[in-house]
Amino acid sequence: MDKLKQLETYVSVASRGSLTAAARAEGVAPAVIGRRLDALETRLGVKLMVRTTRRITLTHEGSAFLEDCQRLLVDLANAEASVSAGGVKASGHLRITAPAGFGRRHVAPLVPRFRELHPEVTISLNLSDRVVDVAGEGYDCAVRVGDLPDSSLVSVRLADNRRLCVATPRYLQQHGVPQTPADLVRFDCLTLSSDASQTRGWAFAVPRERGDGAESGEKDIIHLRPGGPLDCSDGQVLHEWCLAGFGIAWRSTWEVESDIASGRLVTVLDEFAAPPNGIYALFPQRRHLALRVRLWIDYLKHHYAQPDFWSAR
Repeated sequence: MDKLKQLETYVSVASRGSLTAAARAEGVAPAVIGRRLDALETRLGVKLMVRTTRRITLTHEGSAFLEDCQRLLVDLANAEASVSAGGVKASGHLRITAPAGFGRRHVAPLVPRFRELHPEVTISLNLSDRVVDVAGEGYDCAVRVGDLPDSSLVSVRLADNRRLCVATPRYLQQHGVPQTPADLVRFDCLTLSSDASQTRGWAFAVPRERGDGAESGEKDIIHLRPGGPLDCSDGQVLHEWCLAGFGIAWRSTWEVESDIASGRLVTVLDEFAAPPNGIYALFPQRRHLALRVRLWIDYLKHHYAQPDFWSAR
């Protein structure tokens, strides 16, 4: 059985949520889809999906494999498009959406230059902190930061993003430096208010203890909700308060990298920093990705991969 067809079938089933839906989209019987999945799992020697009559749930291995498969299929489609496109120029209208804060700093400045490179492409950029329905609202591409929910959208990881505790050197000179996450109760922490989207609190990686109290060498992710005299529903305001020396904030590297590079802010509790999440480009699953969308995603990946990109903004 064709290995590529197995991967395409796996992505289709995972994206659509059922064998029946995937079979209907391809015009084959559900049993054909089931046999492809069985052959794929047998070949890999791992269970990718838990299938019941009501729903399909990806295993841990299946979730990781899905992202790899999506990336592989996108790369293959891009390779085919590069050959078939030849000298064809990108054209048409490109509709992009991104989170407001991230979009202002790291998407909007790149749009005019992309337009210069591809003058036959027109662009609409939507900046919004609501979760936009990409396919339903007719967007070609969305930029998202953080962990992705289960979705029928195809995702391409553009860069890593970490969350760090930061403060001004003056604040730390006056108030001291926390040595562990538990110490934050003694500091003024600048937090998002309860009606904002950051509901789980600040994430830290802490050593896991064995039953005898010794450290096991592994780490657990914990979430804390530190308090302070100031909170706000807008992350940009928290950033500005932090720069003004009003306390410690937990911010993304995309937001504070330039402040750290300049010395305006310094990091604390680095050894407890949680693993990075991602910055992604998402787009609806299509057999042939429009050239303007493919070039836009490649353009973002190129710029986000530059070491000095984040520290320059």
